[in-house]
Amino acid sequence: MFESLKKKFAETSGKLYNKVSNEAEEENNIMIEGEVNEDTKDPQKTEDVIEEEKQKEENNKEEKKEDEGKQRSSLSKIGDKLGFGKSKEKNSKEEDETEKEQEPTQAKKEEKSEEEDKGEKSGIFSFIREKTISEKDVSDILWELELSLLESDVAIDVANVVVESVKEDLVGQKIRRSNDIEKYTYEALKKAVSKIIDIDGKSMTSLIEEKKIEGKPLVVMFVGINGTGKTTTIGKLADYYMKKGYTPVVAASDTFRAGAIEQITHHTDKLGVKIVKHEKGSDPAAVAFDAVEHAKAKGKELVLIDTAGRMQTNTNLMDEMKKIKRVSKPDLIIFVGDALTGNDAVEQATKFNDAIDIDGVILTKADADSKGGASLSIGYVIGKPIMFLGIGQGYDDIKEYDPDWMLEQIFS
Repeated sequence: MFESLKKKFAETSGKLYNKVSNEAEEENNIMIEGEVNEDTKDPQKTEDVIEEEKQKEENNKEEKKEDEGKQRSSLSKIGDKLGFGKSKEKNSKEEDETEKEQEPTQAKKEEKSEEEDKGEKSGIFSFIREKTISEKDVSDILWELELSLLESDVAIDVANVVVESVKEDLVGQKIRRSNDIEKYTYEALKKAVSKIIDIDGKSMTSLIEEKKIEGKPLVVMFVGINGTGKTTTIGKLADYYMKKGYTPVVAASDTFRAGAIEQITHHTDKLGVKIVKHEKGSDPAAVAFDAVEHAKAKGKELVLIDTAGRMQTNTNLMDEMKKIKRVSKPDLIIFVGDALTGNDAVEQATKFNDAIDIDGVILTKADADSKGGASLSIGYVIGKPIMFLGIGQGYDDIKEYDPDWMLEQIFS
């Protein structure tokens, strides 16, 4: 599920890691060369300069030792003339012992200094000097990400939001270690997607409980085009809520399509759910009204209204849908879309939302959707939450939508 999105986000993270790492290494190499010799560009020349500096240091040490020796010799002669000959041997021994004690200490200091120098030089290449991510570092790669998201049927508005959010979070970040690049990119992508998919809205279960306190059923009307799986989804939801201890009733308000009443009846008979139906061609709003009245009279908690599939461009059928809404007064209007249709599902949801103000979305066939564009886009574009995902053909194959679960699917 969502394999395409996983792949594209992973590729973006890898590209940013490589580019920023290379930029940091180049910047640090320039600094090192400048410190050794501004005019030295050839690596061989740089080595010669370093060797020359070492030789100078050794010569200076030898000269210092010779000067100290001459100074001690002069002081010894003066001491003899002044009558300090007896203490000469003793002083000499003390000096020798002091020198021996100082030699290991000096050697340790020199070794430590050399180790620090080595550590500093090697550390520069692993970002001892901070690398600040610039817009130049990320612009090309984020442009590629935007194009690849569009290829995965992500709505253009959503792709723009993701890219801008990632850019805002990354540009200006100071990188000390190469691992930081991957960490910051991962966090920026996850944060961007989280903003997109987390739309506020109450769950259907919590709404049933609220209506139950009022002594009324929750009335849910399902809309969408032909072939998206509305009828099967109603069967799944009836089974889902029966297992939670609620009693649903189904309204067969698709009186337009041939075989629609028989199809929904097949599901209700199989599940043992009450169905309210009229003859083919009868008023669908009347069927919905009767189902609601039945639920109220029998104390049932949930009414599921099936409606005829209709294209968002069919004015007459859209007007009929508005009549069903006016008569049945649904608490929820849910658009059922096919996840595999990508941007088409987003466009359809937008049109239905404009016509009757939908409250939420159910996406079917999400398990077969490798791209994931509709799942990522649809809620953000219309500003309404995804409520369920259809993830198979069986009655149990429906999942209450959870943004955290989706994030885990994309970034696991």
